[in-house]
Amino acid sequence: MSSTLRKRGPKKASAGGKESHHEDDDFKKLKEIEVSIYGNRDPEYRYYVGLAIVTILAIYTRFTRISYPDKVVFDEVHFGKFASYYLERTYFFDLHPPFAKLLIAFVGWLRRYDGSFKFDNIGDSYITHKAPYIAYRSLSAIQGTLIVPTLFWTMKVLGFSVPACMFSAIIVCFDNAQVADSRLILLDATLTFSVALTIFSYAKFSTYRRQPFSQKWWTWLTATGISLSIVISTKYVGVFTFVTIGIAVIHELWILLDYKKGLTMTDFAKHFFARFWSLIVLPFIIYLFWFYVHFAILTKSGPGDNFMSSEFQETLIESPMARLSKTVQYNDYITIKHKETGAFLHSHPHVYPLRYEDGRISSNSQQVTCVIDPNNKEVEDPNNQWEIVPEDSTITRGTGVNTNDVVRFRHVGTGGWLQAHDVASPLKATHEEFTIAFGETAVNKYNETRFRLRYAGSGSAKNKNKKRLIKTKATPLRIIHVDTVVAMWTHDDELLPEWGFGQQEVSGNKKTQDEDNIWTIDEIAYLDPNDKRSKYVPKKVQKLSFFKKWWELQFLMFKHNNQLSSEHPFASQPETWPLALSGVSFYNDTPERKQIFFTGNIIGFWLEVCFLSIYLGLLLADQITRRRDIYLLTDKARSRLYNTLGFLFLGWSSHYFPFFLMNRQKFLHHYLPAHLIAALFSGGLVEFITSNNGRNADGRPQGVNKIKLVLVTGVCTVAIVWFFFYFRPITYGDVSLSVEEVKARQWLDIKLHFAK
Repeated sequence: MSSTLRKRGPKKASAGGKESHHEDDDFKKLKEIEVSIYGNRDPEYRYYVGLAIVTILAIYTRFTRISYPDKVVFDEVHFGKFASYYLERTYFFDLHPPFAKLLIAFVGWLRRYDGSFKFDNIGDSYITHKAPYIAYRSLSAIQGTLIVPTLFWTMKVLGFSVPACMFSAIIVCFDNAQVADSRLILLDATLTFSVALTIFSYAKFSTYRRQPFSQKWWTWLTATGISLSIVISTKYVGVFTFVTIGIAVIHELWILLDYKKGLTMTDFAKHFFARFWSLIVLPFIIYLFWFYVHFAILTKSGPGDNFMSSEFQETLIESPMARLSKTVQYNDYITIKHKETGAFLHSHPHVYPLRYEDGRISSNSQQVTCVIDPNNKEVEDPNNQWEIVPEDSTITRGTGVNTNDVVRFRHVGTGGWLQAHDVASPLKATHEEFTIAFGETAVNKYNETRFRLRYAGSGSAKNKNKKRLIKTKATPLRIIHVDTVVAMWTHDDELLPEWGFGQQEVSGNKKTQDEDNIWTIDEIAYLDPNDKRSKYVPKKVQKLSFFKKWWELQFLMFKHNNQLSSEHPFASQPETWPLALSGVSFYNDTPERKQIFFTGNIIGFWLEVCFLSIYLGLLLADQITRRRDIYLLTDKARSRLYNTLGFLFLGWSSHYFPFFLMNRQKFLHHYLPAHLIAALFSGGLVEFITSNNGRNADGRPQGVNKIKLVLVTGVCTVAIVWFFFYFRPITYGDVSLSVEEVKARQWLDIKLHFAK
């Protein structure tokens, strides 16, 4: 940001008790400084004409053929689906915060859509399913359109001329990636628009920093905080915008801390807490509010149930928990399901091979595995059924089973007892083998057939150790082997070989607290018609505090975000983004040879990289010359270079470089906020390098050379607009291209369909 914090002394009062005109004089001097450095600002009407032009162009690029294709495109399968779940009020799980998804659902609600279409597959027809897809896409297009005038006005607030303002806006207006993401049912338009609003609001706030605690000062500081809350409430990568503003605020507070600024520590504390409230506390409150709305709407059981704890699920109306959950009693025949893989504990009259492929020796006893029946009839197979037997023989049939009880499991299909012992498992040499013990072996090794049922739900250690009745589907358990203290575990990343029928291995995991050690008792296989449990009695929906729900969901969102594999056909690494080396195939229409391919405006992307590189060169040159006592730039021009352009360079860096530290999947669309800030930077740098910023003594006027500025921005604009229209057929996907035309657009590493 431009430096407007200058030394000032304590405020002086006139005889009548009013403040002197000292600050007004400062503002006049500031205006004079701006004029002396940057020349006379363009007339106001020119800004409004420029604003109108770029807004009309943005409307054209975003809304042209927005109804095409009338089929589901790429990630519309996710975000259209989530809107339908909101409209039906059925619970779902997603990695992103709810704000942008709530906006999409709100549009559907305004259209009185019932959410019946679930956007299941790319290519499904919107017309057939009567989905309000044009309204949904228009939400993105409106936000994408507003980004362009917001950038223009941000440049004006930062003190740049009309050509520079228009150039920054044009870069985004005619960027193929920004346009594609602003025409579909996605979250990126909301994210990018809120980033643009944040930069604009903070730039506007900075113009009132010499009027601290005034109404306009508070207005724009609060607007910055609200914009930040929208960013983080849309996607968690919004934290990079917090980093950008946070560094700028810390720099500003550091300047204010200087005693030469004339602030007492009380004054400084007011500045600090005003920013802390507006930029941290307020955004967090608004962020929580959207989760409150999320939970208030999603009150019915839905596809997201299985991600949540049993306590959470029991708060949902018509939950399977409420309809199917039954108290487990001793001597029930039950099925046992692994939470992570969804597979069922199983055994069959086949044994482990005496010697494995790696030469290790096994017990050569009966196999214990996990299976999934494609017909969901696991409960009907006796090999999946286990009788839960009390350790204490005095406990009678019909007694409820509690957490922390020690039990034994008798395999119904073959009559043996579940056993773990100190023999290595087939696939995990560090884990124990699970098998079935029979006859005298089961008697002699009685200890090896005892298992403790540990509660695996959320809560404090005290609550976890508290006894509670176990219910089918509802009570998460760790099944701990008493003798060797290992947890029963299975996995589906590697399956047993042919001798194990390709089923999942079951073994004993020494890391008993691992999250993937969790099981549930799924169903009771046989219930006497006279058993009270055989009759469904509607259960009261349970209550759970908002903060417990929020914390559980927050933990799961971060966990699953971190578990996203980097192996994805369209994933790309950050080093490829600034030069738009690759892209993503969004949609293909094979019969008509049409396609939508997501890639940036390569000329615009490369120009931004050039300007970023030139900036680093300017900084290096300035530092080297000053070391030799050569001062090429005026102090005010240098302030412009390091403060205003430095802030924008910081914003680009904060939104780009952190992706190198991430192990999760990364895609080109992650670069769009950084690209947006780089567009602001590019307009500013072009004006800087076409200005006379030197300490000249030959009478040349200091300020912007309008002819050079218009020439440079004009040539760059023509190139950017040409590329946009050249690649338009694969941005909108509404034009069939010949093989030669497709090949001609395979720039850099871009691989398009129908190139043969």
